[in-house]
Amino acid sequence: MIKTKLKKTLAISVLIPAGNKERLLYLLPLGRGKEGWGWNVQYVAVCLGVAFEFLILSFLNLAVAGTLQGPALGQPATPEQIAQWDIGIMPDGEGLPAGSGNAVQGKSVYDKLCVSCHGPAGIGGSALQLAGAQMPLTSDYPELTIGSYWPYATTVFDMVRRSMPMNAPGTLTDDEVYAVTAYLLYINNIIGEPDEMNAGSLPKVSMPNRNGFINIYEQENSVNAK
Repeated sequence: MIKTKLKKTLAISVLIPAGNKERLLYLLPLGRGKEGWGWNVQYVAVCLGVAFEFLILSFLNLAVAGTLQGPALGQPATPEQIAQWDIGIMPDGEGLPAGSGNAVQGKSVYDKLCVSCHGPAGIGGSALQLAGAQMPLTSDYPELTIGSYWPYATTVFDMVRRSMPMNAPGTLTDDEVYAVTAYLLYINNIIGEPDEMNAGSLPKVSMPNRNGFINIYEQENSVNAK
């Protein structure tokens, strides 16, 4: 505790940061003694000391921050890696590559690489069911298959090319992806077995649940326009 000969003091107190803590400071430290009002020198010294500490700590924090380095994990992605990952397909088909395939070709790829997880014809495997939905989306036990749930056929292509097969994603050729996509659409009774899927025909496929989703962006634009 600081002792002072001044009997009364007038001060305005504020909290300012000092290091990682907050410290109480007294501004305008005036006191009244036997000779009248005057400066409370001890309070002024405390204020100056804390302010000096604040400036020193701020300088040290800036100095240390300038020398900090990251954990040096990973490495910069190469242009080839970025090109391999930047393969998104839009609902209207933007981004689809050249190539083609039909369900007959796709079944041979599916039976070789996909059936072990998804089961024959997309039913009965350990992974998600892909076809054969019996319960509609409005039922108590809806079945979310490609045919009952997915709104765009182009999403099937994007998913297969990007993520399948699970143990080696991105290894299928574009022709194989078109073929597997055609097969998945075929076993959902959406296209015929000989129908060829390519960058022109795939976006034109009408999915059963195409209108089962709400475009929140169109709703927001409609509300903002009113």
